Amino acid sequence: MTDVLLCFCVYAIYIKVMSNKNKTIHEFDFNLICEYFSNVERQGPGSPEATIRALHFIDNLTPQSRIADLGCGTGGQTMTLAQNAPGHITGLDLFPDFINIFNRNAQALGLSGRVKAIVGSMVETLPFEKESLDLIWSEGAIYNIGFEQGLNEWRQYLRKGGYIAVSEASWFTPQRPAEIYDFWMAHYTEIDTIPNKVAQMQNADYIPVATFILPENCWTEHYFAPCCKIQQAFLEKHQGDKIVEELIAGQRLEMELYHKYKEFYGYVFYIGKKI
Repeated sequence: MTDVLLCFCVYAIYIKVMSNKNKTIHEFDFNLICEYFSNVERQGPGSPEATIRALHFIDNLTPQSRIADLGCGTGGQTMTLAQNAPGHITGLDLFPDFINIFNRNAQALGLSGRVKAIVGSMVETLPFEKESLDLIWSEGAIYNIGFEQGLNEWRQYLRKGGYIAVSEASWFTPQRPAEIYDFWMAHYTEIDTIPNKVAQMQNADYIPVATFILPENCWTEHYFAPCCKIQQAFLEKHQGDKIVEELIAGQRLEMELYHKYKEFYGYVFYIGKKI
């Protein structure tokens, strides 16, 4: 579940580097970030159970259906999708290392006949024909292009009656503490309340089919815990590397803030049907 960026702590580092006139993108080693997240199954909050639950709201899929997973990362959620839905699935991600892992996993699971991943960016023209897809899937990655922009631009690739299913950071309450509000405003200003996100989906000419909040274990068990297991070894391997130190510090801050303010925000699955 990734594209240009992998999680909001990585996003923060990216913005910091790109806004610093003394650095160029070539000085920012994305290979380190790829290496780090290649060691975990998921690059953001989620779980097989959440993927399957969202899939239950999608109907009319057949073995001939065409599905795209945008910002697929190493494909943790994509493999669950493929094991529980018919059709041909194409994963799309910016990082070749993730694509290689994805395709190896698909082959190991006996899915390579109908599941593959290719290198590409969700913020550019997608490599699909217009009105060719029955389902667009994107877990924890649509923020790279922006929720509203993604819904509007991706719509052209869906057949009439096709579905979109994305998980997106959302506020649970109309008010929230300044610390967590400032954190999100610094990293993703499009975070909004669930009703406002549903309205954005309607305005993009989708019928809102379902929304549900990802359970806490999607963060703690399936995202934070695996990352915590590899952090110390990664720091030791890259001792003295400031980018690695900032990456781990960002992850630890993200975890700390989530535990402190989880009743105010989280990821929400939004499922819509193209009119």
